[in-house]
Amino acid sequence: MTTRLADIAAQAGVSEATVSRVLNGKPGVAATTRQSVLAALDVLGYERPVRLRQRSEGLVGLITPELENPIFPALAQVIGQALTRQGYTPVLATQTPGGSTEDELTEMLVDRGVAGIIYVSGLHADTTADMQRYDRLRAQGVPYVLVDGFSPKVQAPFISPDDRAAMSLAVTHLVSLGHQRIGLALGPKRFVPVQRKIEGFVRTMQDQLGLGAEAVESELVQHSLYTLEGGQAATTALIERNCTAVVCASDMMALGAIRAARQLGLDVPKDISVVGFDDSPLIAFTDPPLTTIRKPVPAMGQAAVRTLLEEIGGTPAPHSEFVFMPELVVRGSTASAPGDRTRS
Repeated sequence: MTTRLADIAAQAGVSEATVSRVLNGKPGVAATTRQSVLAALDVLGYERPVRLRQRSEGLVGLITPELENPIFPALAQVIGQALTRQGYTPVLATQTPGGSTEDELTEMLVDRGVAGIIYVSGLHADTTADMQRYDRLRAQGVPYVLVDGFSPKVQAPFISPDDRAAMSLAVTHLVSLGHQRIGLALGPKRFVPVQRKIEGFVRTMQDQLGLGAEAVESELVQHSLYTLEGGQAATTALIERNCTAVVCASDMMALGAIRAARQLGLDVPKDISVVGFDDSPLIAFTDPPLTTIRKPVPAMGQAAVRTLLEEIGGTPAPHSEFVFMPELVVRGSTASAPGDRTRS
């Protein structure tokens, strides 16, 4: 092994330590240096380690957290179609409770020689997660793009909706209908999209209603789970604090909010208004049809594919975040505030 390292190092014009780092997939080696080492392996007739063999041009991995929320299948469909048009085959890998973790799915995809990976709402969105896993992946020469969530610690392109602007659209709409006690129901605070939604919500409540930031966050923001049951629990708590409108961080949570209102004998939208987030498929056909903030899924999915293919092609995007503007879709779950029926 030592002789082989010395031969490869001499052929590539680098140190044996550098050769060892490349062969073991360690970070901290320039791309050109890594290519020199791999070329030396080929010239000397050594077989490349499995993880360093030429990536399959046909396969691209797509890792999503789950498929119960219809926004994830919608995004997967856009990404899958865009990849297929470019001659690639998408490989969908889904995390399930008690099932495979993101790291296990990544390892599976890398072992199958995927040309790149797109992560949707992965650990990159969790501020408590170890981001070194992405450095290790880059050291293995696997290009990747991260959707929904941003970390300054990861040198990669990110694709995000403008969560702050989304909350501004929702709050401005509700204030125009006369609502002043507006609640926000969302997921755990450790996630970047949650933190950004809070920032946008608090700032707009300050600007529109003159409320103090601390009062807004302590009284009108309720954390729960990104599920129908989570939305129901959060909304029940917000109604108890006299909220006449609730903005939810997903359409699934918004359906839970409507259920909470009805269980308390309230009518939506006469007694309480509800706004969702995503504009998931079929959400226009709920009862009542849901007012929501439309996530720009087609644009985000196509941008993720375009950016990944540039990475695969050797022209990587800078470490930056591409932010897409959401859109307010007004339907039947919002109306003027109780006692303020003169407004339209």
